Amino acid sequence: MAALSEPVFLLNLNPLFTSKNPYPIHFMNLPKLPSKPLVIATCCAATPSPSPSPSFPQDSDQKPLQISPERTRDRRKVVRLAWEKLVRWSRSWRSKAKTDVLERTKKVVVLGGGSFGTAMAAHVANRKAQMEVSMLVRDPSVCQSINENHCNYKYFPEHKLPENVTATSDAKTALLGADYCLHAVPVQFSASFLEGIAEHVEPGLPFISLSKGLELNTLRMMSQIIPQALKNPRQPFIALSGPSFALELMNKLPTAMVVASKDKKLANAVQQLLASSHLRISTSRDVTGVEIAGALKNVLAIAAGIVEGMNLGNNSMAALVAQGCSEIRWLATKMGAKPATITGLSGTGDIMLTCFVNLSRNKTVGVRLGSGENLDDILSSMNQVAEGVSTAGAVIALAQKYNVKMPVLTAVARIVDSELTPKKAVLELMSLPQVEEV
Repeated sequence: MAALSEPVFLLNLNPLFTSKNPYPIHFMNLPKLPSKPLVIATCCAATPSPSPSPSFPQDSDQKPLQISPERTRDRRKVVRLAWEKLVRWSRSWRSKAKTDVLERTKKVVVLGGGSFGTAMAAHVANRKAQMEVSMLVRDPSVCQSINENHCNYKYFPEHKLPENVTATSDAKTALLGADYCLHAVPVQFSASFLEGIAEHVEPGLPFISLSKGLELNTLRMMSQIIPQALKNPRQPFIALSGPSFALELMNKLPTAMVVASKDKKLANAVQQLLASSHLRISTSRDVTGVEIAGALKNVLAIAAGIVEGMNLGNNSMAALVAQGCSEIRWLATKMGAKPATITGLSGTGDIMLTCFVNLSRNKTVGVRLGSGENLDDILSSMNQVAEGVSTAGAVIALAQKYNVKMPVLTAVARIVDSELTPKKAVLELMSLPQVEEV
């Protein structure tokens, strides 16, 4: 009994707390034991313990975390001060913003009468009532609709266009005296279209490209197509990209995009021309990154649509889009793009919009493919161009050129070429080697 007069630590070896249990127990704030020998009494699992087993409070027993009113006030004060600082910075910046570009711009020409070209024409026209916005369209009925009814009946029959938007089918009339040109012709038709109007294009006219994609046979981007088709390597070029549906632009919903040009002054000028209370415009010098991200996201959107059409679930969708983002980054950086561009508006921003929203025509193609429809039937029923279909093959050729493995985007190209079924593609992708994430 003498031994029991010393401190005794009883360790109950309940099976729940043996070494096989993956959740260790940490006893905090135990009193400091004397340096004398410690007697440890043990008992087998079957022996009842004289003391109650350790109990742990359940979630329902825990009281909500109480935060003192003083701490709440302090937190709110920090948030308020941070917001006020941001607002002051914004107002200071706006007070210094230049408006000379908008003031001296008298005419803007828009090449193409599609949905996005029409939306941008309306947006620019709303920037200044005295500005002439001339749309060059090939369809006489669309031209008549714009001039007589102030609407593009084919794409936006319910939306009135500003009075200063006009349309013509004559290239010379449209381009005469233009200060800026918005190019909204689909990529696959751009070279032949531009070659036909080249004689009317001033060598110093800045071209703002709204077209996203790669030319199928040549793998060229718009920054290469435009100067080569116009036979002017010094033709000023700007790429406009980012998450933007034409319908939401027409409805003046908040939107953010990026303009990219190797000429910083030109990018700043276009930013000033386009930025408004509902359209934020960032600038970039990474033309390659902005263009390649804009082209590849259309192919990825088809893949996302296939997943939805096959009802593969949200896990599959998230995994596929994440993999696709990595593939786009791998190729873009190999081509000289900046990683930051791929995670910005023209990359991740545009990918999220195109892959997750049903207004996307490329995703729509994928949904119908995943549901079992034939590609030719899908395309013949659409009144807009899904650039991802024609871009898919070009993307894979680029990947081979730069020695980049792109399993998801390659699968899309194979499906588009009718050489692989969506179901077989899923099985093959899921059977790929388990590798380290990069």
